[in-house]
Amino acid sequence: MNDPTTRAHTAPRTGRRGFLAAAGATAVGAALAVAGRDSAAARPGRAPGAAAFRVPVEDVRHTRTWMTWPDSTAIWNGGSLAGVQADIALIARTVARYEPVVMCANPASAAKARSQCGTSVTVIDSIPVDDCWTRDTGPVFRTDGTGGLDAVGLNFNGWGGKQTHAKDARVAERIAAHVGVPFTRAAFVGEGGAVEQDGAGTLMATRSSLLNRNRNPGMTQARLEGAMRDAYGASKVIWFEGVYGQDITDDHVDATSRFLAEGEALVQLPLASDDDAYAEDARRQYRALTAATTAAGRPMDVLRLQGPDYARIRSTNPDFLASYANFYLCNGALICAHFGDTRADAAAKSVLSRLYPDRRIEQLNIDRLGAGGGGIHCVTQQQPVP
Repeated sequence: MNDPTTRAHTAPRTGRRGFLAAAGATAVGAALAVAGRDSAAARPGRAPGAAAFRVPVEDVRHTRTWMTWPDSTAIWNGGSLAGVQADIALIARTVARYEPVVMCANPASAAKARSQCGTSVTVIDSIPVDDCWTRDTGPVFRTDGTGGLDAVGLNFNGWGGKQTHAKDARVAERIAAHVGVPFTRAAFVGEGGAVEQDGAGTLMATRSSLLNRNRNPGMTQARLEGAMRDAYGASKVIWFEGVYGQDITDDHVDATSRFLAEGEALVQLPLASDDDAYAEDARRQYRALTAATTAAGRPMDVLRLQGPDYARIRSTNPDFLASYANFYLCNGALICAHFGDTRADAAAKSVLSRLYPDRRIEQLNIDRLGAGGGGIHCVTQQQPVP
């Protein structure tokens, strides 16, 4: 086992929702058929390049956080919906202590969302949703360094047609229209949780999630890289192989590896005894990052944080995501989860406190959401200050 006080992280034993939400799945690419039909702010075509806008690193100051309210018993079957809603409300209330939070809810469930989230969270019912994964369905906001703000949609297609997503396919453009900023669609299909950016030209992602025929059939890696660089205003992509077909996301990078700043990344590593596909993937990600350089040619400083022992956490759900790496940065705070392995929980909080000494570390019990294979970063989307 790695020393829990070192900078090391834990790979999730399984990824997002292990296909539990296959109900209502649609064909690959269905999102593209409905995205952007009538938004006045939508501008079809390739996103502008790095000379204009780029996606900033996530610790910049935010105008607000966007979230979405789940209400589908078809997706959240087995009686889990109420617990997931309670966890979403807890996250929203916590973030709202530090910055404004806007929750998109369907008209039929907006009253319940308002009741559970409280008056500190703004709930709107003008943007219909299918589920709660705003990191993947919401717009990727970009700034130009001179007060400009725009948004890019990644053509969400239900993680490769694995879940119903007719409403979620339009969340990105509808949020952009609500904010009143220009909106473009990227020239590839993906999700926000599939791409990490350092705000200075470097991206990282797994091939299993994006270079996958369920998102981008027939696309070469070179062409996909070009589309990603255009969308994010970047110049380099660091690729990890990832894990194919074992979870609904095909192994999103934001559960394992995160950028902290230019040239500085964090990887969640497994226990030495873990030998599943995700543990091996995390080790490969760490090795790849330690050998990588930034877009500017700088060596990467790769930090590690030991994650929890799955034998010691509260949940026994095989799809549970126990990822400290899936934290969310908001104004003045870092919001992350705890899992019941008290030693690892405390060590993770201590390390994150040292990494972000100017932020309050809020650790939450979101076990119901974690049993659905997701975390706090997965259900939030930041709107940076221009």
